[in-house]
Amino acid sequence: MRPSKLLIANRGEIAVRIARTCRAMSVPTVAVYSEADRDALHVRECDEARLIGPAEAAHSYLNIDTLVDAARHSGADAVHPGYGFLSESAAFAAAVRDAGLTFVGPPAEVHECMGDKARARRLMVRAGVPVLPGYDGSDQADATLRAEAEKLGWPLMIKPSRGGGGKGMRVVFGAVGFDSAVQTSRREALAAFGNEDLVLERFVERPRHVEVQVLADAEGEIVHLYERECSIQRRHQKVIEETPSPALTEALRSELCEAALVAARAAAYRNAGTVEFLFEPGGKFYFLEMNTRLQVEHAITEALTGLDLVRLQLEIAAGSAIPFEQGDVVSRGHALECRIYAEDPSRDDLPCPGQILHLVVPEGPGVRFDSGIGVGSHVTIHYDPMLAKLITWGNDRNELLERTDAALRQTVVLGVTTNLARLRKIVEHAAFREGALHTGFIDEQIADLSATRSELPPEALAAAAAASYGLRPDRSSMETAGQSSSSAADPWSELGGWRLGSSGAGRE
Repeated sequence: MRPSKLLIANRGEIAVRIARTCRAMSVPTVAVYSEADRDALHVRECDEARLIGPAEAAHSYLNIDTLVDAARHSGADAVHPGYGFLSESAAFAAAVRDAGLTFVGPPAEVHECMGDKARARRLMVRAGVPVLPGYDGSDQADATLRAEAEKLGWPLMIKPSRGGGGKGMRVVFGAVGFDSAVQTSRREALAAFGNEDLVLERFVERPRHVEVQVLADAEGEIVHLYERECSIQRRHQKVIEETPSPALTEALRSELCEAALVAARAAAYRNAGTVEFLFEPGGKFYFLEMNTRLQVEHAITEALTGLDLVRLQLEIAAGSAIPFEQGDVVSRGHALECRIYAEDPSRDDLPCPGQILHLVVPEGPGVRFDSGIGVGSHVTIHYDPMLAKLITWGNDRNELLERTDAALRQTVVLGVTTNLARLRKIVEHAAFREGALHTGFIDEQIADLSATRSELPPEALAAAAAASYGLRPDRSSMETAGQSSSSAADPWSELGGWRLGSSGAGRE
């Protein structure tokens, strides 16, 4: 059975994405929003909405009791956590279950197991999945960590056992800086995740980051939906993803996907998840972690396979079996995702809050634009600065890159600084086009990726001029991300005295 009503415990692009699949399935949706998100696109995309608190995420989108109460009072019988926030929280999954509601994701026990890197490593070793040489023991004394580090050799990676997103991670190249790096990692891990336990792993230089999408149902059936290359990163955060990986032979792809299935079985996994691997330059791979949720980059898997992962999540959570077998999953063509952020690459990717004044969405064959913004949307300091995802598809990688470059050229976002120019430079870069990817690509090519460029189309420049004279679209003119914003307001009737021929022309 499908849910009779779904509460989406998230915001922005992913909340919009989930709501649109639910609309196609005739499943009513409930949005939640903070005081900062009253006019957000995801609120308007859902059938009803509930205020859950102030702008600070700790008191709204991360408040488990408030979210569960909102689900109960709205009459929802299921909760989708999206990604980020509480999507990998064992406590949230348990609270939803204990309230008699369906959690669209794996059980709390799976979150608990795979959310602990040390425990997950040990489980993978028992299952025969390759892991990097390292230390994941419970003895966390300084002397023990130092001794284990000496055994591993340098360089090595220090990682918090809990959490993710690169927080608390440190690369250490020798014994001299080890003790201070441990203390720094512990402080950051405790502040971010409430746990200061650390894992040590051998550091791989110039690795590739490749992950495998898996689906598992309550009957124990598990399938993979092939891999995604996620090596283009900055500060351990993904920026561009593509599928299939240009690095894999068919034999290596088969080996990798089988390892992901073994990992999912070992974890007693259910619903959609992703098994992440690190590739050495020679092609040997190692288990990194398992993300117990829908990934940001799920859309390129959808482009490749023709499947709707959100629909499958909902059906599996309701008790349905996976409606196909492994042999039925067909990978067709190539797909790529560019994450568009309100960040300034020239200032160390500093977040850039503000109001979206003008938006041009790319169109064309093989182009999809998943967004949580429209004209008039406010980008705040309180949440992740990702604005949208540009997803492109081509019959082969050359066609894919042509379409991606064209779509990036079409895309215009005014009102906030974005990383659009950098995305274009990455896609145009010779090493990227050759598929010579690794997780340090952006840092290594930073000189080539940082040159300035000004190629805004005339309509964007006109909109910028209008905005500089105080034009702001009212709420009635705000548009969804899938529409053109060229008619959002009429500058000739709104701007007044600065234009030639008006009664106030020449006014200062």
